[in-house]
Amino acid sequence: MTDTALVGAGPIDWTSPEAEARRRGRRAAESRLRIYGLVAIATALGLLAILVGSLVLNGYRAFTQTQIALEIFVDPGAVDAADPSDGEYRELITATLAGVLPGVDAAELRAARDILTRNAHFILRDYVVANPSVIGTTIRLAIPASDPYDQLAKGLVERDSDEGRRRVDDRGIALFDRLAEQGLVAQRFNSALFFNADSRFPELAGLSGAVVGSFFALAVCFILSFPIGIAAAVYLEEFAPKNKWTDVIEVNINNLAAVPSIVFGLLGLAVFLGWFGMPRSAPLVGGMVLALMTLPTMIIVTRAALKAVPPSIREAALGVGASKHEVVMHHVLPLALPGILTGTIIGLAQALGETAPLLLIGMNAFITSPPGGLLDPATALPTQIFIWADSPERGFVARTSAGILVLLGFLILMNLIAILLRNRLERKW
Repeated sequence: MTDTALVGAGPIDWTSPEAEARRRGRRAAESRLRIYGLVAIATALGLLAILVGSLVLNGYRAFTQTQIALEIFVDPGAVDAADPSDGEYRELITATLAGVLPGVDAAELRAARDILTRNAHFILRDYVVANPSVIGTTIRLAIPASDPYDQLAKGLVERDSDEGRRRVDDRGIALFDRLAEQGLVAQRFNSALFFNADSRFPELAGLSGAVVGSFFALAVCFILSFPIGIAAAVYLEEFAPKNKWTDVIEVNINNLAAVPSIVFGLLGLAVFLGWFGMPRSAPLVGGMVLALMTLPTMIIVTRAALKAVPPSIREAALGVGASKHEVVMHHVLPLALPGILTGTIIGLAQALGETAPLLLIGMNAFITSPPGGLLDPATALPTQIFIWADSPERGFVARTSAGILVLLGFLILMNLIAILLRNRLERKW
């Protein structure tokens, strides 16, 4: 044998310096390509780490809340046992603070009240209304600190800075320190972030209203888009004739999947609110707008899942005498179901994170209680985050990042469910 080969009209010597140089060049190009890929992956992971890291660093403080534990005597003379909602609860709290801070004058007592959230008397009232048997006894109640003192307890207020540049003056810091020395100040898990609705006060603001609003909107979106999307995809893929009209429909569906979401918000604003007169800020309208946005994606995913079913399944069913309808309903559709469910969950996850269409239909109103139904005013998680991000209060900065983390948690959970369903139900041929 020789070390030559015929390529075209003449032999090539694979041991020549020219051939070796070409091999080195190919190996170097392959190495560079691998390096480019590794650099791209490292860059993407680095940017993701920066994003998540910044959210965690800004938002972890919102998961704890400074609370002041007070032993309050519910004086029967100040609270009517027949109607506990009518009582002098503000005076009860003032008297309690005067007891734990002896020697303070009236001005200092007013400053001490500012340490507690402005809704402290409402918190006490709600507790007594829920537990009327405590009238005439002493209760221990943990009351959230107001936002400036919550920031002070978390180290976000520089005590040594100029007093005029701080939200907390020296007198307030001294009173807060006296409460802390008595063991009345503690950092506890902020359950209000998950169980309270929105509030003007950061220490009381929560996501429960937004979570319920998002649930209602996604439920409407699923009820509308899932059956309509599957029915349209099945017809286009299995029954529709292949002509120019179906080609036009397919092109428009693909184009609608790429339309910016704000366009669907404008459509909902003009049609659902303008023409039909449906209530503004309602989860029903939000769900309908999200269904319009999700429907093209649902149709495309379902058609792809139907195409993935081998033609031999259809041919075998037709060969044993099944009708076209039976082939689709009894064989093709069940086998395509894992892909359909995966695409559905991913589409709903995308709808969960949409903000622009919900802003246009008014789901960014200030709602202080969770919606009780589909027609009640509500917000959603993305719009609630938008509201908090636009607030000037320092405490809402951390809550904005915490809300984003909660939203990301829901999105990750939905994607994990999609992966589990796909792995559990998927069949290979």
